[in-house]
This record gives sequence, structure tokens and C-alpha cells, in this order.
Amino acid sequence: MNDSKYMQLALHIAKKGCGWVAPNPMVGAVIVKNGQIIGQGWHEKYGQPHAERNALASCTESPEGATIYVTLEPCCHYGRQPPCTDAILEAGIRRVVVGSCDPNPLVAGKGIQILRTHGIEVTDNILREDCDRLNEVFFHYIQTKRPFVVMKYAMTLDGKIAAYTGASKWITGEMARNHVQHQRHRYSAIMAGVGTVLSDDPLLTCRITGGKNPIRIICDTNLRTPATAQVVITAKQIPTIIATCCSDREKQIPYEKAGCRIMCLHEKNGHVDLQQLMEKLGQEQIDSILLEGGGTLNWTALESGIVQKIQAYIAPKLFGGQTAKTPIEGVGISSPAGAFRLKNWKITHLGEDFLIESEVLNDVYRNR
Repeated sequence: MNDSKYMQLALHIAKKGCGWVAPNPMVGAVIVKNGQIIGQGWHEKYGQPHAERNALASCTESPEGATIYVTLEPCCHYGRQPPCTDAILEAGIRRVVVGSCDPNPLVAGKGIQILRTHGIEVTDNILREDCDRLNEVFFHYIQTKRPFVVMKYAMTLDGKIAAYTGASKWITGEMARNHVQHQRHRYSAIMAGVGTVLSDDPLLTCRITGGKNPIRIICDTNLRTPATAQVVITAKQIPTIIATCCSDREKQIPYEKAGCRIMCLHEKNGHVDLQQLMEKLGQEQIDSILLEGGGTLNWTALESGIVQKIQAYIAPKLFGGQTAKTPIEGVGISSPAGAFRLKNWKITHLGEDFLIESEVLNDVYRNR
């Protein structure tokens, strides 16, 4: 096996930390000596030992003189865990192969520099694109201090998210819906608008065995969420934030007694100021959000420039209906030239359905 093959293995095991390590990155490490893998590990949970230390602890023989493959530059600072560069030096590792450089200002090349200063051979940028993609959430969060927002919706081929009657269960098949549950596990929070709560009364939980429930965020400008809504009556079991512009304490108290947390924000264009919301959530180490909003919230999120990625689950069905809901409503753009542009498409088949994922080019200066 060559460097790329060992790094592919490190990437594979790094994904085992998905959903558990936020706001830290997913990292995998593989230790090779005399052509044999003698240790491997990944960052398993936030606050626990990093991938390099787990890999060293798993070694079947002394790692002295070995090569360690790690998907992200080893850390060189004290946080919840001591520096991984120290562990590598103490173990007598001869060579370090790195996938991504760490954009964290506390690291940012310093880890590699320390290793080289101590005479260790370092090869970097191996499968860098794949390693960068693995941690797109971490890279965005560590550089902006704001959550990475993924707008998700399911629609028919004619662009409808519900029939004209409002019925929407189910547009996509079981495989696609199961994929969504894995996304709920992956991202730190899930966000919906009060309109979705009023029409669907969703629970917004992760329904896969061993999965992690996301923090629930409800955007409710005027505090209209029913006290009997599932997100309210289960708030003591699952963290729930209601983002609102309503400062009336009497209206807030029943939600707080039910276990919800009220986050009072400024109003912008008749809605909760989403930029301010992202700033506050980022301060609380919420690094990512799965946006499962209706057309109004989706438009506001796009217009506010908070969306980084689109996940469109598309079913081979046609609903029709002039009044049937679409994924993104609001005012809309005034001309095709002002469209929100997307890049880096990826298509995944999920049973009869398919998922199209793409990144959003946030051009705040474009005239829409």
C-alpha cells in the first residue's frame, strides 16, 4: 500500500466520529511499521483523546521508527487534551503523513513546523481535497465562529414539497428518509420555522438506532408555537431553543417552564434576524445546522446569506397545483441574473429517489 491507500483508510475510520466530536473535527490516524499496520484510531467523542493518541494506544508493537498517517495536522496546543505533537515525539515516530492543514489559528501549520524542527519527516497534502471535504463543517466554524448551515428539502420533479391540500407524507421513499435521519445525527442542530410546527407538528429528532438527537431551533418571530407542540412538550428531554422577537415575559414563561430556552433577537424585515441568531449559536459552540424549513424560512435564510450547502431530495413524482408549496418562496429574485449560484454538484441515488448536494456561492453584493 502507498501513502494514498493508508490515508484512505484513515479517512474511513475518521468518519466513525461523525456526530460525536463537534465542534471538533473528525480525524483518523493509521500507524504503519515495516509495511504492516500496527495501530489505528479516531477521535471518538468531544473532550476525549484525539485520533493520534488513540492510534498510539492501540499499537501491537513499539511505534518507534514508524509512520503515522493522519487526516488533519496534529494539534500543538493544550485544550481539553494535550498536544498530539508531544505524543508523536515521545513515541519515536519517524515520519508523519498529513491530509489537511488545520485552519485553527492555534495550529495553522505550527504542528507540522514543530515536528520538522524535531527532525521528523513530514509529508503533507495527501488526499487533501477528500480530507478537507470531511471537515467542511469544522473548517467553516473555526474560521467564521458561525454554524455551517445545510438547507434540506424533499420535492417532486415539478418542484413541489406538498400537494395543494398541504399533504406532504411521503414525497420520497424509505431509503431517502433514512438518509435524512443520518443527517440529523451528523449535524449539531436542526432548525425549522413556526409555520412548519403549526402545519406538521414535527418532533425533529434522530430516529436511527444509536443516533444523536440534534438541538432543536424554532424560528418563531411572534411566539406562536402551541404549548402542546411536540417540540415543546419534549423540551426537557431534548434541548430546544425558540428564537423570537417577542420580548413579552408573560408569553415566554410557559415555554421556559416546559423546558424550552427563549432566545430573544432583533427583527429584520419582519422576521428573526438570522445573522444575529447565527452569531449567538456560534458563541455556544453549535457548529452546524440542518435547516428543515418551509419556503418562507428557506428564502429568508438564503437572502440573509447564512446557507452554505443545499441538499435536495428529489422524487420521480409530479404533483402539479398552482398553489402547491415549493421549497423556496418569499419575494424571490427579480431576474435570472440575480439567481443564487451553486457549485460542486454531487448526485447520489437513494432507491427510486436521488439526492443533489451543492455548495452555495454567497455573493452578498449581487443585486437581487
